[in-house]
Amino acid sequence: MKVLVIGGSGFLGTALVRQATAAGWGSAATYCSRPSSLPGVSWHQLDLRAPGHIDEVLAASDPEVVINATSGGSDWAVTADGSIRVAMAAAQRGCRLVQVSSDAVFSGSPTPYDETCLPDPVTPYGAAKAAAETAVRLLAPAAAVVRTSLIIGHGGSAHEGLVHALAAGTHDGVLFTDDIRCPVHVDDLASALWELAVSDGAGVFHLAGSDAISRHELGVLIARRDGLDAGRLAAGRRADTRMPGALDVRLDSSATQGRVRTRLRGAREFLQGR
Repeated sequence: MKVLVIGGSGFLGTALVRQATAAGWGSAATYCSRPSSLPGVSWHQLDLRAPGHIDEVLAASDPEVVINATSGGSDWAVTADGSIRVAMAAAQRGCRLVQVSSDAVFSGSPTPYDETCLPDPVTPYGAAKAAAETAVRLLAPAAAVVRTSLIIGHGGSAHEGLVHALAAGTHDGVLFTDDIRCPVHVDDLASALWELAVSDGAGVFHLAGSDAISRHELGVLIARRDGLDAGRLAAGRRADTRMPGALDVRLDSSATQGRVRTRLRGAREFLQGR
């Protein structure tokens, strides 16, 4: 099988590429500014803001399966418009498409969000991801749209880096006790994404960890795993700030978990001491 990982040089993309090459698949991946050093991969520079660029990459790599794992943040031209270009190009070539989305499409509620819940974003990033979801489902009805949460693992995520900086005193800030998410391990997420990619499942899926925890508790778990002083992690309440964004976003992944063999561990399990 020939696969293409868009955003292959990113945190999630790297895990996806590693698993694809380990499976013996013909692997191609894209990067924006700098290719990864992973061997056995055909690397292609891609600017999702450029019309026609994705068509050139697809023609060169000729994949059967495309996973769009790129992260353009709140840049609408990448996160929304870029995903639309990917969906159009994949549909035209008959490629199986998996679009990675985010829990940022929701406004926040103590009641868990399952796959049937409609997006109601409150941030530019969430709005861009929600627009991408809608476009992908319209342009590529057979595609899988997969929402996930905070991605953690092996010390390489942004949140793990922040915890280390806070514990070392090289960064000022607090970790919120009222900002709730369902962190997922990058390897679990990548494995489950590949399971969906090689299936014929269409529509919306949720792949998030089984534990709903605050960003502060997550930081403490990371600190303990890595032998850091968790007491140096200041706690605060996001509700007391003017920072935009949802507070409590719990993805219910039980329906999708019933479709995939990969067990989506909770953070309290996968962040146990090494």
